[in-house]
Amino acid sequence: MNIPIQELMIPGDKVAHVQVGNNLEHALLVLTKTGYTAIPVLDPTFKLHGLISMTVIMENIFGLERIEFEKLENIKVEEVMNTSIPRLNLHDKLEKGLDLVVNHSFVCVQNAENVFEGIFTRRAILKQLKKRMEQ
Repeated sequence: MNIPIQELMIPGDKVAHVQVGNNLEHALLVLTKTGYTAIPVLDPTFKLHGLISMTVIMENIFGLERIEFEKLENIKVEEVMNTSIPRLNLHDKLEKGLDLVVNHSFVCVQNAENVFEGIFTRRAILKQLKKRMEQ
């Protein structure tokens, strides 16, 4: 349980993301192409601002009588993203990460300056558990 999150996370350069200025059309394309349901939202300096998800996108284009796809190009990610997200710091331990992934399939990891470093996933915990059980 004393393993640093940094040793278990997926590095930021391998994680799909969008930028705050992107529109929802771009975010929907990234989510669809990757098969993920949510991805981090970063600014040009790679600071973490929140998450954008399929659910949030769909909520913003559902009209009363139809899905209003034309809204996708006019709404910016930063206008609708979820900013209340759990976060881990690079030097946090596995136990803290475990607490957070109980309710989230992944948690973003940032450094002391809020720069996005990667994600910590349930899969990482399950891999560690399997390794320990095999020992």
